[in-house]
Amino acid sequence: MFWKTAALLAAALLMMGAAPVPSKSAAAKAPGKAAPAAKSAAKPSAEPFFDARDPAMLVPLLASAGAKAEIAHKEADSVFLSVTSKTVAFTTQFAGCDAQGRKCAVALFDSAAVSGGPTLAQINSYNQTSAMCRGYQDKAGKAHVLYSSLLFADDSRSRVLQQLAAWRGCLAEFHDFTADPVAYLAAAP
Repeated sequence: MFWKTAALLAAALLMMGAAPVPSKSAAAKAPGKAAPAAKSAAKPSAEPFFDARDPAMLVPLLASAGAKAEIAHKEADSVFLSVTSKTVAFTTQFAGCDAQGRKCAVALFDSAAVSGGPTLAQINSYNQTSAMCRGYQDKAGKAHVLYSSLLFADDSRSRVLQQLAAWRGCLAEFHDFTADPVAYLAAAP
């Protein structure tokens, strides 16, 4: 069944392919016919300008998702955002930024657990179950979850929304873990 479906899909894609575009020399040789105007293969994006490397750009994006974000402070090559919503509070550190606090290289999301107190051994076990999220214990013994993302000049608003969705997944996963580390780890792959 899989091969039949794959073959039908491939045939459909081949049938939808664009006709070859005549070369400029072929168009020039055709007497009395003007060369057809080339159609743009990709329409320009309707998305407004967005630079994922600029921490200030994340503030309105988070606001559109129902969270309040503000630049908390700056240090050397880092900018720290404080983010709160009805359900969670976290910080985002933009690091590797230029002197103006833009063109940052990475964003690091961090949230302290709101409940539970897993042991360091349990946090280490949690880290073995998650590919994207990392737990750690701060100096006061409080559990935290981290998620980081490299930032690029061509990152779109949509890509950043995907990263925020992954971060929300980390928050939910870590909440389940800290609520009952023993049960979480027993059910983990």
